[in-house]
Amino acid sequence: MTPDIEIVSPFRKSSYSAQHNDCVELAHTSVGGHAVRDSKYPSGPVQFHGAEAWTAFLQNLSGRPRV
Repeated sequence: MTPDIEIVSPFRKSSYSAQHNDCVELAHTSVGGHAVRDSKYPSGPVQFHGAEAWTAFLQNLSGRPRV
């Protein structure tokens, strides 16, 4: 785990994934960012993304320009 960053919420996955386990899971971190992992490997590696990077990622997915 990255030093000084804690996962402060349970991991959750999209309701769109239904009964399947082929999805990413998301949790909030102590520094306002997000932790992401593969639902097939819950004890596997976790990626950490800061709040600014996560917002830019979501805006890119939605097609909205950055503010």
